[in-house]
Amino acid sequence: MVVTSKRTTTKSSVSANQRDESSLSLVHVEQALPISVVAPIVSSYNEKIRPVLDALENLRRLNIAKEGIQLPTIVVVGDQSSGKSSVLESLAGISLPRGQGICTRVPLIMRLQNHPLSKPELLLEFNGKTVFTDEKDVSDAINIATEEIAGSAKGISNTPLTLIVKKNGVPDLTMVDLPGITRVPVHGQPDNIYDQIKDIIMEYITPEESIISNVLSATVDFTTCESIRMSQMVDKTGLRTLAVVTKADKSPEGLLEKVTADDVNIGLGYVCVRNRIGDETYEDARLEEEKLFESHSLLSKIDKTIVGIPVLAQKLVQVQAMIISKTLPEIIKKINEKLASNANELENLPANLSSVADAMTAFMHILGLSRDSLKKILLTGDFEEYPEDKHMHCTARLVEMLNLYASDLENCAESDAKKNFLMEEIKVLEEAKWIGLPNFMPRTAFLTILQRKVKGISYMPVNFVDNVWNYLESVVISILNHHSSNYYQLQVSTRRAGEKLIAKKKKCSVQHVMEAVEMEKLTDYTCNPEYLLEYNRLIAQQESFVKEVLNPETNPTHVKLEGVGDIDVVNLRNYPHVLCQAFDLKARMIAYWKIVLRRLIDSIALHLMLSINELINNDLQKEICNDLLSPSGGGIERLLEESPSISGKREKLSRSVKVLRESKETVARIMDRIGIYD
Repeated sequence: MVVTSKRTTTKSSVSANQRDESSLSLVHVEQALPISVVAPIVSSYNEKIRPVLDALENLRRLNIAKEGIQLPTIVVVGDQSSGKSSVLESLAGISLPRGQGICTRVPLIMRLQNHPLSKPELLLEFNGKTVFTDEKDVSDAINIATEEIAGSAKGISNTPLTLIVKKNGVPDLTMVDLPGITRVPVHGQPDNIYDQIKDIIMEYITPEESIISNVLSATVDFTTCESIRMSQMVDKTGLRTLAVVTKADKSPEGLLEKVTADDVNIGLGYVCVRNRIGDETYEDARLEEEKLFESHSLLSKIDKTIVGIPVLAQKLVQVQAMIISKTLPEIIKKINEKLASNANELENLPANLSSVADAMTAFMHILGLSRDSLKKILLTGDFEEYPEDKHMHCTARLVEMLNLYASDLENCAESDAKKNFLMEEIKVLEEAKWIGLPNFMPRTAFLTILQRKVKGISYMPVNFVDNVWNYLESVVISILNHHSSNYYQLQVSTRRAGEKLIAKKKKCSVQHVMEAVEMEKLTDYTCNPEYLLEYNRLIAQQESFVKEVLNPETNPTHVKLEGVGDIDVVNLRNYPHVLCQAFDLKARMIAYWKIVLRRLIDSIALHLMLSINELINNDLQKEICNDLLSPSGGGIERLLEESPSISGKREKLSRSVKVLRESKETVARIMDRIGIYD
């Protein structure tokens, strides 16, 4: 009695999916038949699939995957010694490399083509060359090619090797055979051989366009197979996975239950096969396989639609047709979209400058764009070019820097009016005594204190302008680099000119600040009415302050002075004879110091804005022109040299557009031949 596997149901559902895509279907695949009816293997072949496979092979040769377009591929994976090579040998009718350890050390793209030839034609393609071989020597030829690609040791490589087999009676199939999975490196293999193999396998089986042909040995528990674990990582439902069970004759016990229970989610079904043994011919091996599944007490119970190499060939052609039907329209769409995008990007690259006139035009255009951008972000506060880059919101950043500078001035020790209140004034007055009327304020005393205070803060304005110009340098260079990015030589020249100009402007600003500081040290002058207002407000409290300090009854430790705060007055009682004069001097200094600080803030801010305006409207263009036309700049002709980045981008895009155009033409010819336009 023949027991029907559950996989028949899955197979029917897959066929139903194909019928849903009938408008795009490339082939009509007959229902699976018993082995005796299906022979020879080529009966699964349909003429319409050939031109499509040829087209896909051409796309693969064009390396269309580098453009981000994945091709439908049957990927053959399996643990080491699972019988992977034997299955491919049986499908192709040729001998592949055998031996201990990893036999397949590079991805082997096997392209089987049915041809009514009197003598098979075999050829290898790798590293840009073609090597012809024959059935007798193909194994050695593959080994030699593999050594050239992956080296003579036992390491692996991700560089593919293509084997084309043109032979009468083989199914039209394209498969990629990957290295067998091994966890333990043998002598001559790198310690991370497992990780290397896994990376290659994952690269090939991850795309949705890949069908995973998972070769499993009947002698092992399917749930423990590493290849199953990997395929489940990218195809959890198993809809892209087909299982090929080898060595059925070695372990027939429980095989029916394994393929019926499907504990590992094989959505495309199982096919059980018998490996060729010893020196059997492929014809003898097929006859022995047929006998095995017909007469074996256990294996004969397995549904005949899921056993044998002919059924596997038919199944693979069916799956291949399904995935091509599903993905070909999307491949065409992606090729067209990528071609349009890359062609547009290539067209928008700056044109190669062929004359001095072209170079001068480009040069003036770049200067104009740079000037406009700098005006927007430094003068008008227009940040539309850099909406998210706060570093380039320059007016806001400059205000923040100015506010911080002002705050530092107002909160420094020299601006603390309460600190050692009147003590410095008393000491200065003691040393400034002279023979004369007692109620005159010695001007030298005021200037002495003023000069000390100005000297104490003199580094702050210098640091401020230094920081501002460092910030402006980063902004200016960024703008120049952005607008000259397409012209390497101009970018070098503008950057150099920008750095030189900023250094000059910084030096000028530092000099201006130092002059302002020296002016404040030199003399005391202001016509600002706020000076007298503040002075009068403070001097009005002089009498009451002195009286309270010297009051013998209360002897206060602190006295509150409006506009200054609580003053420590313990030491002041020791200088009653000079207290009034010291208070007067302090009141003048407090009032005048506010004027000094305001001048150091306002004048520097105005100077910087003038300098920025001059930089944008006059200095920058002049400096860049001078640098470019100087002997070191090389002249405007240097613009005719394209930048390495643009040259590389142009070359890459040109190569991509060429590949995509060839791909489009290849697919278009095939679409015309097979007539599957919607």
